Amino acid sequence: MFKRENFLGDFWGGTAAMLVALPAAIAFGVTIYAVIGGHYGAYGAVAGILGVAAMGIVASLMGGTERLISAPSAPAAAVLAAFALQTINQGIGADLVFVMLMIVALLAGLFQITFGVIGLGKLIKYMPFPVVSGYLSGVGLYIFASQAPIFLGLPQGTHFWDSFQITSAWQWQSIAVGLITIVTMLYADRVFRAIPAVITALVVGIGAYFAFGLIDPTLLQANNSFVIGELGGHEGINFDQMFTGRFETMLYIGWEEMALLFFPALTLAALLSIDTLKTCVILDSMTHSFHNSNKELIAQGSGNIVSALIGGMPGSGTMGATMVNISSGGKTHLSGFIEGVMAVVAFLVLATFIAWIPVAALAGILIVIGLRMIDRHSLKLLKSRQTALDFFIIAAVAVTALSVSLIAAAGVGLILAVVLYIAQQIGASVVYRHLDGTEARSKIVRCKEEENLLRTNGIDFSVYELHGSLFFGTANQLYTILQEDLQHKKYIIMDMKRVQTVDLTAAHILLQIKDILHDREGYLLLCRLPHKLPSGDDLENYFNHVGLLRHLSPIKVFDDLDDAIEWAEDKIIKEGLLEQKGEELLDLSNFDLFKGRKEETLEEIRSLAELRTYKKGELIYSEGDGNGEIFLIRRGSVRIMLPYPGRKSVHLSTLGQNNFFGEFSFLEGAPHYTDTIAGSDTDLYCISREAYDLFSKHHKKASLHFMLSLAAVLAERLRLTRSELGAEYDV
Repeated sequence: MFKRENFLGDFWGGTAAMLVALPAAIAFGVTIYAVIGGHYGAYGAVAGILGVAAMGIVASLMGGTERLISAPSAPAAAVLAAFALQTINQGIGADLVFVMLMIVALLAGLFQITFGVIGLGKLIKYMPFPVVSGYLSGVGLYIFASQAPIFLGLPQGTHFWDSFQITSAWQWQSIAVGLITIVTMLYADRVFRAIPAVITALVVGIGAYFAFGLIDPTLLQANNSFVIGELGGHEGINFDQMFTGRFETMLYIGWEEMALLFFPALTLAALLSIDTLKTCVILDSMTHSFHNSNKELIAQGSGNIVSALIGGMPGSGTMGATMVNISSGGKTHLSGFIEGVMAVVAFLVLATFIAWIPVAALAGILIVIGLRMIDRHSLKLLKSRQTALDFFIIAAVAVTALSVSLIAAAGVGLILAVVLYIAQQIGASVVYRHLDGTEARSKIVRCKEEENLLRTNGIDFSVYELHGSLFFGTANQLYTILQEDLQHKKYIIMDMKRVQTVDLTAAHILLQIKDILHDREGYLLLCRLPHKLPSGDDLENYFNHVGLLRHLSPIKVFDDLDDAIEWAEDKIIKEGLLEQKGEELLDLSNFDLFKGRKEETLEEIRSLAELRTYKKGELIYSEGDGNGEIFLIRRGSVRIMLPYPGRKSVHLSTLGQNNFFGEFSFLEGAPHYTDTIAGSDTDLYCISREAYDLFSKHHKKASLHFMLSLAAVLAERLRLTRSELGAEYDV
C-alpha cells in the first residue's frame, strides 16, 4: 500500500506534521481529562499523544486519503470536555467518567464506520454551512471559555464568568506565560516561517516559564500547579492498572448509563466526520485529487476505535498538520503512518519533558485555536435580508453551545437548518410559468375557423409549468395559486418536467384538484412526468402507487406538453360544435394553394399528382427519403418529427386537412430532413418537383401564383414559430 518512490518526502512530511499535531493534542487531552481531577489531568497529555499515534498509524493502514494527517482535534476536545463536566456535575465518580469517555470515543468510531459502510460519507460533507459554521464557532467559544480560567491561573473547574469576579486569585505567572505564548502563536509565522507557529509558541512559552522561575523559585519545584506535572504524580502512572481497570469498571455500567452515551457519541462521530471530510475537500482542491468519503470514514472510525482501546483521545483529519505535511514533501499514506510512529518515539523520549510543560502555555495555544475557529465573516450576513436567517442559525448554534451544551447545539442547528430550508421552499413559487389557453398553442396547424374558436374559448384551459419540490410545504401554495382557475377552467395542464420531488401531501392535493375538475366535467392533464427524479424514483409509478392515476379517472398523462395542449384544443373545438371536417376528401380546387385557378389548369395538375393513402401510425417518409416532392392533405392528419440519433424524436408540428408538408424538399429538390407519420387515416396528393417543372414550362403564371401562395403560408408558419419561441424563452 505504501510507495517507496517518495520515502524521504513522506518521512519529513510526517515528522513535521507530528511536531504540529503533538502540542495541540497534548493541550486537547489535558483540557478533557483535567475536568475529572486528580492525576487524570496529567494523563490527558498521554491520551493526546496516544491519539496522534493511533490515528496516524491506523487511518493510514486502512487506506485513508493520501497526504491527510489525522490527530486529536478541537471538536473532539470540546465535546468530550463538555461531556466530562456534565457527568462530574451529576455526581458520577471520576473512575467511571474516565471509562465513559473511552466508551463515547469507541462508539463514535463505530458510528463513523457505519456511516462509511452505508454510504453516508457523501451526504455528511453537505451538512448545511450555517450549522457547521455555528457549531465550529460554538466550539471555539467553548474552548476559549474553558481555557480562560486556566490562563488566569485559577483552580480547575472555575467557571468562565466566575473567573472575572475573583480577580484577587489571578496568578501573574500564569497570565504572563499565557500572554507570551498567545503573542508568539499570532506572530511566529511572520518571523519563523519554516517552523510551525504552534511549536514556536510552545517552546517560547516554556522558555518564558523558566525565565520567570528566576523571579519566583516556586515555579522550579516539581509538580507545582503551573505545570502538567509528573505523569500520574510522584509514583507515575501505572499503565497496566489503568488500562485493565477501565475494562473492569465497564462491568458497572448498565444500560441506562449506556443510553446516556449514545447521543454524545453520535454527535461526536458526526462532528469528527464533518471536520475530516471538510479537510479532504480542501485537500482535493489543492492537490487535484479525489478522495473516497466513505472509505475515509471507515479509516477514521477504525483509528478512533484503536485510540479509545489503548487510552488515547479521538480525532479527525486536521487542516494545519495536513498543510505542513504537504509543504514538507508528504505525498502518500506513508506520511500519515510516519506521523503516528514518530508520535510514539516522541512519547518515549519526551515523557519527562512533558511534566514541565506549563498549563498556561497550553491554554494560550488553545485560546488562539479557539478564536480562529469563530466565523467572524458571518457578521457580513447581516447586511442582507436574504442571509440574515443564516446568521441567526449560526448565532443560535454558537450561543446554545456556550450556554447549554455542545450536544444540544448540534440538535438546535439541525432543527433550525431544516426549518430554514422549508421556509425558503415555501417562499419560492413552485410555478415556473403560467399560460392561459388563449396564449398557449399546440404545434398543430389549424384552419382559420378552428383558430378563431380557440381564441374565443381558449380560456377554458390553462398551462402550469412547475419546478422545484412539491411537498407538504409547497402543496398548499400550488392549490392557492390554482383556486381561481379551478372555478372557471375545465382543463388544467401541469408540465412536471422541472419537478425535483413529490411527497404524499402534494399527491393528495393533486387528487383534490382532479376531483374539483371532475365535478365540472373537466380534466387534469399531466405531462412530461420525470421517469428518474434525483431520488431515483419514477414519478408516474409513484402516482400510480398512491392512486392518482386510476382507470377511467378524469386525469390524463402525456409524454409531451404539446400533446396535452393539442388534446385540450381538440376537446374545446369539439365542444364548440365546430363542424368536423375530414369526412369528405378534398379536391385540389378546395386547397388554398389553388383557389382561383381555371378548371383546365387544375385538371392538368390533377394528372401530375399521385394519390396516396396511409393508415394511422404508418410512416409516410423518413429522414433522407425522397428527392423533392410536396404532399397535400386531402383528409386526416400527419405528425412531423425531427429525429435524433440515440434519443427520442422531437415533435415539430401536426398538420391537418387543407395543409401541406415536404415543402423544403420540394423547393430544394433534395431528400426530406424529418420523419413524417400519419396521425390518423390519411389521404394525400403527392406532387414531385420534376412533374411541377414540366407544368411550369406551359403555365408560367399559374406556377408563379402557386409559389407565391406557398411562400405566404410558409411566412405565416415562420411568424407562429417566432411567437412560440418568444413565449418559450421569455423574449
